[in-house]
Amino acid sequence: MSKPNQPDPLDFFGHLKWIDGRPLPDVIEPYRAQIFREVLFTFDGDGRPRYSLALTGRAKKNWKSADLVLASLYRFLAWRSPQGSDCFILANDEGQAGDDLKLAKLLIRANPVLAREVEVQTKELVRTDGAGSLKILPARDVAGSHGKTYSMVAFDEIHAYRNWDLFEALAPDPTRHDALTWVTSYASIYNSPGFPLYDMLAAARKGEDARMFFSWYSGDDSTTDPEFASLEPEERANPSMVSWDNPGYLAQQRLRLPTHRFRRLHLNLPGAPDGAFLDAGAVLECIVEGRRQLPPEDGRKYVGFVDMSGGSSDDAVLAIAHQDPGSKRGVLDLLVKQDGRTPFNPRAAVKKFAGILKQYGLSRVTGDAYAGQTFRADFAEHKIEYAVCKPSKSDLYEALEPAINAGRVELLDQAILQE
Repeated sequence: MSKPNQPDPLDFFGHLKWIDGRPLPDVIEPYRAQIFREVLFTFDGDGRPRYSLALTGRAKKNWKSADLVLASLYRFLAWRSPQGSDCFILANDEGQAGDDLKLAKLLIRANPVLAREVEVQTKELVRTDGAGSLKILPARDVAGSHGKTYSMVAFDEIHAYRNWDLFEALAPDPTRHDALTWVTSYASIYNSPGFPLYDMLAAARKGEDARMFFSWYSGDDSTTDPEFASLEPEERANPSMVSWDNPGYLAQQRLRLPTHRFRRLHLNLPGAPDGAFLDAGAVLECIVEGRRQLPPEDGRKYVGFVDMSGGSSDDAVLAIAHQDPGSKRGVLDLLVKQDGRTPFNPRAAVKKFAGILKQYGLSRVTGDAYAGQTFRADFAEHKIEYAVCKPSKSDLYEALEPAINAGRVELLDQAILQE
């Protein structure tokens, strides 16, 4: 197989230092070196680069952005092409663009051999020989820019992309046979057909595009690297975990983040399984077996929350809870609904709930803004103040999940609650 007169990217990196002064090869793990070699330095028999599109994915904090910057610097400064060396890095937002640009500038500063070849500007690096520039921009700043001819365009994190507009705007020039599009991300927020990352993954897994390179590390069996496929989910999704020198990091993040966010960010998986919001195993760990309710106890400070209903199809529900002063756990004492099934009279439910609230020494209950002033007035007739909850339902779930994951909640043993 013939190779054109191009420098090997690993040889190029071998002459450079990382931003802390270490030799750059020392911070590039073998799996990353292999990706660089395959994407940037694999050629067809006619000398044309084999890959024009690379899709790479792994969890957060696994050098994805750093690798895009390094690959872009190689294409910008080392790759030889009569069509120029213009390159783009498109970040997900302004903050990420700033981070990517800062890393590129730090690498230039750490390597005088590069600094001699580059003029550092506000949002781009420009070759002193006039052969091209490396622009690092938020994706939205490129919307509507069509007809660009580039050596490489790198999309840094496309998990929030909702349409194909940017890919259309920056489609490669068909006359430029060495143009490379490199996409990196962790799992998409929008896990359904029509969204770019979902569609790209579907195409990659079919394996029908010979010019598409695919590398994916995730907590399920879709990991493409056989060296990691048999490891534990956290290790499969985080192939650079050893470089963190922080063994407790993922366990800490699991406790602090809602399950669906932990899965996306740190397992590179889309949300919760089967559409579930809460992790079933964590919920089961919080259920106190055999405890149906706890009676009111003198001197204990309780809180109450209602989820009211119009009575036609949904239940009205009251929950009462307290915080255990010793363990600081949130303890669910009682969970009840209206008498009978739907349909029912919601004012009868209000009367029942008001009586229970008073048994627990409560003269105040919290609920959402459903039905305007109706339920506020109904509870007021029973001497119960109805306070409107400001956080949304999603906010409440997200606040609850880390507590459940950390085991800081005690739930009642009720089948309907568990489901």
